[in-house]
Amino acid sequence: MAIQYFTATSVDGFIADPEHSLSWLLSRNVDAEAPMSYQGFIQSVGALVMGASTYRWLLEHEGAEAPWPYDVPCWVFSHHGLQARPGDIRFVQGSVATVHREMAAVAGERNIWVVGGGDLAGQFADAGLLDEVWVQYAPVALGAGAPLLPRRLELSLIEVARNADFACVRYGVVKES
Repeated sequence: MAIQYFTATSVDGFIADPEHSLSWLLSRNVDAEAPMSYQGFIQSVGALVMGASTYRWLLEHEGAEAPWPYDVPCWVFSHHGLQARPGDIRFVQGSVATVHREMAAVAGERNIWVVGGGDLAGQFADAGLLDEVWVQYAPVALGAGAPLLPRRLELSLIEVARNADFACVRYGVVKES
């Protein structure tokens, strides 16, 4: 079981533009059969974790009445009350290390996907729990927005692939010994 941050970013390192829009990403074509594609990645996921901003974005863009897009348990970190929707969604607060135990037990031998955002992935890294960072680089520069990772993190290259116009890179997180 690995904890993986799988996301797309602009070539200048932003996962959303200053207005929290992903229009720059959603207009791009991808190949579902390509190496390192989302469809291949999601098959190994046994649990998800996301921050409140990512959850709110899903509600706004998928529609609050739309079926929850994931069929595995999801933990949402938030300090605010959020609208619940049908699905195995668990609202939590506190340390990622504490919640990690429950997520790992539920995921079993499958992976945990840190859906977003970058700060939440950084919290997992700070706790020594983040194992991999999968980045799909879109051919666009945003100039500003939500950063891929808002802190220093040492990585080692594991794999590189292409998916349509995206450069796909898988990194291992270098753990301090």
